Amino acid sequence: MKFKVLKQSFLSVVLFSAGITAQNKFVNTPPEVSPMPMKPEMTEIWKPEVKIITPAKILGNAPSDAIVLFDGKNLDQWVSKKNSNKPAEWKIVDNDYLEVVPGSGDIQTKMTFGDCQLHLEWSTPDEVLDGGQARGNSGVFFQNRYELQILDSYNNRTYSNGQAGSIYKDHAPLVNAVKSPLEWNVYDVIYTAPRFRTDGKIDAPARITVFLNGVLIQNNVTINGLTLYIGLHNYPSSHGDDVISLQDHGAKNQFRNIWIRKL
Repeated sequence: MKFKVLKQSFLSVVLFSAGITAQNKFVNTPPEVSPMPMKPEMTEIWKPEVKIITPAKILGNAPSDAIVLFDGKNLDQWVSKKNSNKPAEWKIVDNDYLEVVPGSGDIQTKMTFGDCQLHLEWSTPDEVLDGGQARGNSGVFFQNRYELQILDSYNNRTYSNGQAGSIYKDHAPLVNAVKSPLEWNVYDVIYTAPRFRTDGKIDAPARITVFLNGVLIQNNVTINGLTLYIGLHNYPSSHGDDVISLQDHGAKNQFRNIWIRKL
């Protein structure tokens, strides 16, 4: 019996040692020929199939999967920010563009959004009456909190993180690509909503990329928190999808061709 136990122990040691040797040989001596040569199809992804959409015939118009927020016909997608049970009080001009009615208040979408692609065309009042922040001031608020500034920054000096194309009081634009008040400006925006942990604290802040008139002016920048006129920006509480809002800042700014894609 004792001899049998010793024999089994010796055999286990031999097998264990052989395993180590085999492993070392495998690790330190790769095979001369790959056991499975790579083929092109090994790195091809076929599913899920990429969804087909129809792009606009005219660059800048809405593709087939976009939600049209304003096309000159009506304000069915908008309500008053003061009272979301009331229709938006801004006016439609010539079945073409939307104009702020100063004093009526901000307007907001009926639908809520998080990550999105937004296209919006805007123009400041034709007649220049003021300067600085009083000149054609408005803004686009993502998730009703984070403002992309609209301002007549054509030959109009103001603080850099408050001019057109800025993430207001947060990031100045890379360049000033604003056209004159007699022309239309175009925003194309990629917005990534913030992510929050289960305890309500920020996990990943919002990010934004902005093209103004085809020029990159915000390159995937981090939004540092709520847009505040006074004080440092921060993320005080968690939230989900929310409305897109447009600001009434007392100027007769104009908007047209507004569409959005959920991402």
